[in-house]
Amino acid sequence: MDFALPADLQAYLAELDAFIEAEIRPLEQADDNIRFFDHRREWARTDFENGGLPRHEWEALLREATIRADKAGHWRFSAPKKYGGKDGHNLWMAVIRDHFTRKGLGLHNDLQNEHSIVGNFPFVAMFETFGTEAQKQEFILGMFARERMVAFGLTEPDHGSDATHMETRAVRETRDGVDGWLINGEKMWTTGMHVATHCATFCRTSGEDGSARGISCLLVPSDTPGVKIEEYLWTFNMPTDHPRVSFTNVWVSDSALLGAPDAGLSLAQSFVHQNRIRQAASSLGAATFCVEESVRYARERKPFGEALSKNQAIQFPLVELATQCEMLRLLIYKTAWQMDQIPHEAIEHQLSDKISMCNYWANRLVCEAADRAMQVHGGIGYSRHKPFEHIFRHHRRYRITEGAEEIQMRKVAAYLFGYLGPRKALFASA
Repeated sequence: MDFALPADLQAYLAELDAFIEAEIRPLEQADDNIRFFDHRREWARTDFENGGLPRHEWEALLREATIRADKAGHWRFSAPKKYGGKDGHNLWMAVIRDHFTRKGLGLHNDLQNEHSIVGNFPFVAMFETFGTEAQKQEFILGMFARERMVAFGLTEPDHGSDATHMETRAVRETRDGVDGWLINGEKMWTTGMHVATHCATFCRTSGEDGSARGISCLLVPSDTPGVKIEEYLWTFNMPTDHPRVSFTNVWVSDSALLGAPDAGLSLAQSFVHQNRIRQAASSLGAATFCVEESVRYARERKPFGEALSKNQAIQFPLVELATQCEMLRLLIYKTAWQMDQIPHEAIEHQLSDKISMCNYWANRLVCEAADRAMQVHGGIGYSRHKPFEHIFRHHRRYRITEGAEEIQMRKVAAYLFGYLGPRKALFASA
């Protein structure tokens, strides 16, 4: 077994670091753009008089950073080469996300809204695996051309973790000789709808409530009559681009169907698995950053004439966090590598438990590390002049989104006890 990172991956990290220093850091420092990252960050980013949405200047800065990264060949890294990417593997993406977040806050990889100069595009794998050729051309290439942006409409006001009881319905209806679907319902936390051209709307199209079968995904143009943003939900971490959206007698043609009818939950799983492993890597890197900053500060701070770092009350909590970071890094890298060894659609059935282990533990760990960093730093750690409160607020949401940690622990248990996954055969006679 060889635990060393591949030489070409290490070389690419160095290339990314050089690009950040040459292109992204200067942009971050220009025209007081640092206001988006220093103690003013929440106010600079948030248009509190416009529903709490992101300010246009903030989103324009993120766009400029990704334009530069795309020109340099980095932004589409994870996408297939035929779409201008580099066939970036899950292992490489995990290592890059870990590497970036260990640098702390910055324009290279923001800890609030999934922005990165090496983009995360779970929709690409979803369209590539389940979409028609026309949909691939429209939505994958359209996304990279910034002409298409798809929001993800799965969660509902009364149905969060259990998508099988969703109340949004789509029924067959033909209009002017064109077969299609009539949609009624509501979605919640439909991130990005303020700029989305479409919403991937999951609806029950057949079957009984509670059945995994019978849910379909329909690509609804956001300007379709009957689609309405009801409110933007203000959160622990502002700005917000997370609305509640209603669908009232919304009609779309059959061409809007993504994937096979009644099999939409497989699409949702495709989306969340890539997100979960990459979020786990981001949380791991941010946790490591919190530990390292705390160590550095404890070495420098000298209350009562002695370095704070000499106190076991400071040392031992950081030792435990550092130990967990090292162990988790091995599991995340191993799991990401395993994801690269099997077809994308097989991940749900073979590795879902390991991905959940990585995700729920990393998200919990970074919250503990940020909290400990605040404590080690004292009053200044609690202030917005340090990044720890921002890290805590951002990563706290991941203990709920992409599947709450309790739901992910249930998935791990289902694999462990053989109700799902490869171990099911071991208990077939039980």
